[in-house]
Amino acid sequence: MSAYANQIKNYIERYRAEVGGDGLLDAHEVAEWAYQRGLHKPSVRTVIDAIATDISQVFREDYRTDKNGQRYRAMHAVRSKKGDKSMSLWADMDDERAPRSHFVKSFAQRRQQIVGDCFQLKTDVDVYNDKNSNQPPIQTHLDFSLDVEELQLPYKLEKAA
Repeated sequence: MSAYANQIKNYIERYRAEVGGDGLLDAHEVAEWAYQRGLHKPSVRTVIDAIATDISQVFREDYRTDKNGQRYRAMHAVRSKKGDKSMSLWADMDDERAPRSHFVKSFAQRRQQIVGDCFQLKTDVDVYNDKNSNQPPIQTHLDFSLDVEELQLPYKLEKAA
């Protein structure tokens, strides 16, 4: 873990000790608390990163509707590394200049992210169930085929009509 991450963990523990509470943490409340106490002073790089995060969020939320009435996400990112720096390059599905290869990589990365999320969910549920073996185990199902099919039904029915 980086020194920066350790610094954050330290003031999170200080926040917990000082504020108490019910065990639930709101990252914005912790950040405000740390900022007000001078524990976290943003650099220009941090400010630029925050703005870039906001821009990326706007890209993620850019949904449009196609001629069949299907709502789709227009902007897609490909994550890559340049030296030791990670970066995301975004492309608009409606921009004819955007290369197909970008979308192939983007969709593959998103699929891999979903697989990683499912793996972590399964691990978390298994560990929780193991720690709470005196209770009925929480079940988690990772086959989403029927869920996706159900969400596509309105478009399939509309096309058939």
